[in-house]
Amino acid sequence: MPAPRQPKIYHILHVDRLASVLACGELLSDAQVIANRLPGTMIGMSSIKRRRLEHNFLESHPGLKVGECVPFYFCPRSVMLYLIYQGNHEELTYRGGQGKIIHLECDLYEAVNWARQFNRRWAFTLSNAGSFYFEDRANLSCLDEVNWTAVAANRWSGPGVDTSIKEGKQAEFLMEGSFPWQLVERVGVPSLALYHHVSGLLSENSHRPRLEILNEWYY
Repeated sequence: MPAPRQPKIYHILHVDRLASVLACGELLSDAQVIANRLPGTMIGMSSIKRRRLEHNFLESHPGLKVGECVPFYFCPRSVMLYLIYQGNHEELTYRGGQGKIIHLECDLYEAVNWARQFNRRWAFTLSNAGSFYFEDRANLSCLDEVNWTAVAANRWSGPGVDTSIKEGKQAEFLMEGSFPWQLVERVGVPSLALYHHVSGLLSENSHRPRLEILNEWYY
């Protein structure tokens, strides 16, 4: 499957981190969140986050660590969200399920244009950037190397499913340092209660992306 004509990228976070994102006007990398001791629930696996912060470097940008970048997937309903939904992985620190997780949708080309304008490094990976081995690219002409069939797959593990599907679905887009809030086009939430809560947080912000209840983005 070729790359979509207008690829979207997706960042997931706990809703209690949204207030600090709005106050900063940008999403921050894990490295900056830790350095600034920002409030909010961190989701993900501690050992993988540590590897991203300490050991995983981008080949396309020597010296730049994955944990120094803001990460996005190329799809909602990611493998990571499934692990959060299940809540039983031994390395998962957060056990609160998907009910408080929100999706931020952005446009890939808009993000790259912004990065070029402000001399910000970016890359995308062909699999999970938290694994021991992954390949990365910093050229949009290489987008067809992403396994878009895997990215779009709803069934990515189990009998008869090749392991490459799960790997390909975890491809990431990475932006060095931070990512501007004004590039967020849409916010997806799983429930009416969360919709009202997020709507209240967005109401006083100058940039208010479209907010929708999108159950199809969740498990």
